[in-house]
Amino acid sequence: MFSNYVKTTETAQHPLGLRYSSRTSASSPKLACAGDAPVYKVVRTSRLYEQIVQQIEASVLDGTLKPGDQLPAERELAQRLGVSRTAVREAVKALREKGLVEAYSGRGTFVTDGTSQAARQSFDLMIRVGQQESSPHLAELRLILEPGIAALAAERLKDEDVAAMREAVAVMDRSQKDPAAYIEADLDFHLALAEAVANPLILSLIDSIVGLLREQRIKIFNVEGGPQRGQLHHKRILEAVERRDPEMARSAMRAHLEQVRQDSQLSSGSKSAAKNAPAGLKVT
Repeated sequence: MFSNYVKTTETAQHPLGLRYSSRTSASSPKLACAGDAPVYKVVRTSRLYEQIVQQIEASVLDGTLKPGDQLPAERELAQRLGVSRTAVREAVKALREKGLVEAYSGRGTFVTDGTSQAARQSFDLMIRVGQQESSPHLAELRLILEPGIAALAAERLKDEDVAAMREAVAVMDRSQKDPAAYIEADLDFHLALAEAVANPLILSLIDSIVGLLREQRIKIFNVEGGPQRGQLHHKRILEAVERRDPEMARSAMRAHLEQVRQDSQLSSGSKSAAKNAPAGLKVT
């Protein structure tokens, strides 16, 4: 598909079946014009990361790479393609925006089926259009979904699922003062539960609200004692699923979501107080 408009030189083949080149060029098509002003500019070269995106996208479209396949680590992929790690990082970012891959902290980058992209965008738009009203809606949605997910995970999880959850908990333990690391590990923990259920529809649904969950966690991370309370509940959920006890897992998740709801209210209250405080008075 892409070979119709991109000419490559010094091409090579790597184990993923992706081609790369040192440069690209394009023919010079006639320009569509509005009066004397050209509407489009001729594309003569593409940025390096865009070439990587095109190659991986083509491999996904032709079935060489399938949903669930893991891309090589950043360093390894850079070596295979003969490019910098920065170029690979930018390419992965672009592929994530397209909904073709998802990156999980500590686990790697995986090809997705793209089905959750539209739902994710809709949810993200909703949270931004009605930020004040949507937080309770998200809490309600989670209360419907996640206790059941935890219960099913307790029945179906495999050793690798347990390992992923333990790793996420360990990262959160050592990241109490690192919001970015803690939040990503928190998301990994809940995604690992969804993956353990082995139902692609459930995983796609949870994946579609990851952006909302991240924003929620960012808002409540600085609530006093919030990360510590969250970690206590994560460990109780982990214990329940390790025991293969569905009802214990369901109950532990419900308690965790109630803690999240309370911390969200505290966060909203602090922001409201700060907004209405007299000038010069800092509310913490």
